[in-house]
Amino acid sequence: MMATSLGTSGLGTSGLTTTGIDHVVLHVRDPEASKAFYTRVLGMEVDHEYGGHVFLRCGRQLVGLFQARDGDGFRPGHDVNHLALNVEAGSYEDLRGRLEAAGITVSGRPGDERCIYFDDPDGHMLQIVVPD
Repeated sequence: MMATSLGTSGLGTSGLTTTGIDHVVLHVRDPEASKAFYTRVLGMEVDHEYGGHVFLRCGRQLVGLFQARDGDGFRPGHDVNHLALNVEAGSYEDLRGRLEAAGITVSGRPGDERCIYFDDPDGHMLQIVVPD
């Protein structure tokens, strides 16, 4: 995703209120070995896992361990994929619409286009997690 060159004066007000970090994702070479490290060494618990993705419970937040793929720019120990934020309320359509109305380009994820991804002004990838 490409960061926009908008300064803060060029952004509209979205009306979103974040309530915390839902999860942080780390790209890893071996999800099983990483899962063992985070559970055995750091005391995290497996929340759920699927298709090379392991989500570990860390207090009220999650740490996602995603299987790194060749050619994705993986640098061991230096890669945080994105920051996912919880919000107070809103549907997918409402949240996406608020961000777009604020001048932010929003995208999905391959295979799950209903994810809400966007970049901060420096190009850091952020995600809004749609409340259940």
